[in-house]
Amino acid sequence: QVQLVESGGGLVQAGGSLRLSCAASGRAFSIYAMGWFRQVPGKEREFVAAISWRGDTTNYADSVKGRFTIYRDRAKNTIYLQMNSLKPEDTAVYYCAQGTSISIVVTGRVNYWGQGTQVTVSS
Repeated sequence: QVQLVESGGGLVQAGGSLRLSCAASGRAFSIYAMGWFRQVPGKEREFVAAISWRGDTTNYADSVKGRFTIYRDRAKNTIYLQMNSLKPEDTAVYYCAQGTSISIVVTGRVNYWGQGTQVTVSS
């Protein structure tokens, strides 16, 4: 069994920054791709960013390219999402996910989800 625990969400003004963390426990963290998704009420969960198990390949949604950075610390079994130049439309619950490969994670076909952390960006 795998547990994913997100942290780092909060309230920030537009233009500000936040860093989300996702700590993984259970199955060997280092051999799986990881990703971040987000969801607002009444909408489907959407892909934000993903990273390969090695950490050498990343993929981003167009809406966050150039502003968000995903990276992982395999020694700490943790992935991060550095979010800069935040906009009110980035407001959502952000979820961490684990999947078999980065190409599969991007599609949302993940094996495990975290419980989510709220990010609110005020204008």
